[in-house]
Amino acid sequence: MGRVLIACERSGVVRRAFLAAGHDAWSCDIEPADDGSNRHIRGDVRDHLDDGWDLLAVMHPPCTVLCNSGAKWLYIGGKKINGPDPQRWANLDEAAAFYRALRDARQIRRRAVENPIMHRHAIRLTGRGKVQFIQPWWFGDPFFKATGLELIDLPPLRPTQRLTPPRPGTPEHKAWSKVHRQSGWGKYAADRARQRSQTFPGPAAAMAAQWGALLSGHVEPEQLQLFTQEAA
Repeated sequence: MGRVLIACERSGVVRRAFLAAGHDAWSCDIEPADDGSNRHIRGDVRDHLDDGWDLLAVMHPPCTVLCNSGAKWLYIGGKKINGPDPQRWANLDEAAAFYRALRDARQIRRRAVENPIMHRHAIRLTGRGKVQFIQPWWFGDPFFKATGLELIDLPPLRPTQRLTPPRPGTPEHKAWSKVHRQSGWGKYAADRARQRSQTFPGPAAAMAAQWGALLSGHVEPEQLQLFTQEAA
C-alpha cells in the first residue's frame, strides 16, 4: 500500500476512497475538512511535498482565472478593448505558478493534477501537457462535469460503470446538469464553488482502485500499457 496526498481537497471524497482501498491517505487544503477528519492537513500543500508520498492527486487547484470561461475577465470590464486588468493577470501568474509547483513535484513519483478547460494564456503559463478529460457518468454518477487530469507516471482512468446520458431538453438531462445550472451569482456563488470543488464518488473510487493498484504492486508493466491503450 502507498502513502497518498490529496491536495486542494476539503470534501474528503478522494481521501476516503483511497483509505477504503487500504492506503495511508491524507488530504490537504487551506480550509478545514468538511468531514472533520484527523487525516486532513490544513495549510499550503507546497509545504508538505517532501513528506515521503508515493502519489500526489491535486483535485481542485485554484482554477477560476485559468479556465476558458474566465478568459475575458483578464481585461477590464470583461472587454479586450478596455485593456488588460493588471490584478487579474497577476492572479493568473500566481495560479499558474501554483499549478507548475505541484505538477513538477518530482520528489513524488506519481502525480495527477485536475484542471479545467484552460484558455491559451493559462496553457502557455502552466506548460500543461496532455490531459485526459473524464465525466462522472463514466463511473456511475448521473451528472455532467468535465474534469481534466494531467497525469505523470499514471495511466488514464478507465470507465467503470458508463451510463447512457439522457436526451437534451428532458427533466433528467436538466438534473444531470445540476452543477452547471446552479447560480454563480450573489448569495449562491460560494455554494456553487463549494459544489464544484468536489469529486464525485465514482471517479474517486476509480482513482483509488486503478492508481492504487500501481502503489500496491498489483499491476504488471504490460497491464499498465493495456490500461493506457483502453483509456485512450
